[in-house]
Amino acid sequence: MTPRERLIVALDVPSADQARRLVDQLAGAVGMFKVGSELFTAAGPDFVRELVARGAHVFLDLKFHDIPNTVAGAVASAGQLGVSLVDVHGLGGRAMMAAAAGALPAMGCRLLAITVLTSHDEASLGELGLPGALPQSVERLARLAREAGVDGVVASPQEVELVRGACGEGFLIVTPGIRPAGAARGDQARLATPREARRAGADYLVVGRPITQSDDPRAAADAIVAEMGA
Repeated sequence: MTPRERLIVALDVPSADQARRLVDQLAGAVGMFKVGSELFTAAGPDFVRELVARGAHVFLDLKFHDIPNTVAGAVASAGQLGVSLVDVHGLGGRAMMAAAAGALPAMGCRLLAITVLTSHDEASLGELGLPGALPQSVERLARLAREAGVDGVVASPQEVELVRGACGEGFLIVTPGIRPAGAARGDQARLATPREARRAGADYLVVGRPITQSDDPRAAADAIVAEMGA
């Protein structure tokens, strides 16, 4: 893939109209658009279908986490929308992830598992009853996802090399928490620059606010692509 194809822009905006403006500005400049909980709740599956009909690749980022049968049905519905990527929570366990993976064959959609959200650190995981080193939790969930038949994981840039070593070259790694040099951290705890994430081995980089809140989103995307490929 080219650096441009590796860039996923998070459409974390509250309305379809705002998302359309961003897609119009960024068409041809990025590889994929991520539709998360905020936009999906506001605009629903019809907006996802609209993006796919325009020829856009879509990462449906709803982080499904429920009993295996329910998650399998949700993932199958996502695949029927024509999305390229969909995700579940790794903490849902092996049976849930295996059910989700089994719901997608022949749909042209790849399944990801969330390891540990980039907003977490070891202190916040401890509050949830998950003590110990955070990288070990990420590695454990990544291995479990691979064993369950999942195509890849979402992991912070700081754990990319660890996941790659544990799960091999064919395993997808999608990396949020990307901030160009000098950008605000926001609510992310584990970050890297585009260049650092690519050098660590991430397949796709997810970028939101540094592009979507820029005065010139296309120029911001071009700058990230340039840094990624440097």
